[in-house]
Amino acid sequence: MDLGLTGKRALVCASSKGLGRGCAEALAAEGVDLVLNARGAAALEATAAEIRAAHGVAVVTVAADITSEAGRSAVLEAAGAVDILVTNAGGPPPGMWSDWSREDFIKALDANMLTPIALMQAVLPGMIARGWGRVVNITSGSVKAPIPVLGLSNSARAGLTGFVAGTARQVAGKGVIINNLLPGIHDTDRASALDSGVAKSEGISMAEARTKREATIPARRYGTAAEFGAACAFLCSQHAGFIVGQNLLLDGGAINATL
Repeated sequence: MDLGLTGKRALVCASSKGLGRGCAEALAAEGVDLVLNARGAAALEATAAEIRAAHGVAVVTVAADITSEAGRSAVLEAAGAVDILVTNAGGPPPGMWSDWSREDFIKALDANMLTPIALMQAVLPGMIARGWGRVVNITSGSVKAPIPVLGLSNSARAGLTGFVAGTARQVAGKGVIINNLLPGIHDTDRASALDSGVAKSEGISMAEARTKREATIPARRYGTAAEFGAACAFLCSQHAGFIVGQNLLLDGGAINATL
């Protein structure tokens, strides 16, 4: 299937590894030139070199903290006019409701709600003027089924979901399509960190913690960054123009819900 993306330009945040890299790889395979962002310069440059070699697309890198105002400014200046925006940022730390202060919530909102909103506000006018654009926000399955120990993430990502629900319907008529991808457990550093916490608290090995979590997923495995990226590329494609303001779960069936 031709996704109709050859020659497009995409900004993919937090893309040196994990789900962000999976999205970048899938877009590059479709002929999309990339602007990649991550905090770690070494990993970012290594990823960029591998993508250039594998797919022959142009790749610009910006090592910066996308959740800071200075970082966003640097990334947006380097990105210029983009056709595709993929927002992504690491989730806040786990804990319990009694652990978090107002400052903890502010940090979570900055990273997982206000940063993607600011990025959308920056790129949407250009997309509207050109009559075409795609935005995919990487959020979390927790907006469908809250995870008690991820209350900071639940709160911030639910706020972003509400913003997207209204905004997507305001810009769709201009050819600009916004959707959210909701990952469950994927084989990334984030999953390893969560498994490590379970292993430590329950006195079991990392392998045992992973096996225990896999048993809760109907697919009986963790997702891969490659299949996540493929879903992202489709939502960015010429075929996704009638998919507006949706929240697509990629969780192996872990959330048991009819809708």
